[in-house]
Amino acid sequence: MAGNLDNNYPARLDVDYPETRDRVSVLFRLILVIPILIIIGLIQGGTTGATGGGEDYVAWTGASVGGIGIATALMLLFRQRYPRWWFDFQLEFARFSTRVGAYFGLLRDEYPSTEDEQAVHLDLDYPDARELNRWLPLVKWLLAIPHYVVLLVLGIALAFAILFSWFAILITGRMPRGIFNFAVGWGRWALRVQAYAFLMLTDRYPPFSLK
Repeated sequence: MAGNLDNNYPARLDVDYPETRDRVSVLFRLILVIPILIIIGLIQGGTTGATGGGEDYVAWTGASVGGIGIATALMLLFRQRYPRWWFDFQLEFARFSTRVGAYFGLLRDEYPSTEDEQAVHLDLDYPDARELNRWLPLVKWLLAIPHYVVLLVLGIALAFAILFSWFAILITGRMPRGIFNFAVGWGRWALRVQAYAFLMLTDRYPPFSLK
């Protein structure tokens, strides 16, 4: 496990920086990633319905904003309960989809595992539903709008940075450390927003921070 995870928020993400790169894998990444993206799409469509946000956002966060996400909001509102198996599913799917996002975003070269953690470290804290405000799930998605705007702007910049990194890796065999940290920070930020607004794990407003 990487040693610089932020333990202050109930949604944490870190990725190990690769010292060596597989140039062949990077060169054909858009082709190699297709099978695992199909699997992500089948799971997403078959279990949670439509989602909010673009494909990159879903890949980073393993978002479940339809289906289970709505059911969780209703369960908290009327019963103040958060079923453990719903949480366990969303945690494991978030980990899997984030590994896919890291592979697609050139952060790692090993093909994403459906089970093993590999070099992508994501953790979510199981909430005590009795300590959550039962009415906030009705408005959390609205309160998080400023985050959506900032993440969208940063996401556009990140897309160009990853494109630059593709050339940099092929030429130098390394991804610029600054771009790597930026990509991981964007994913960490998006995960916190997802944990707050859609996974309903916490009432603590996510910080505007890449760290």
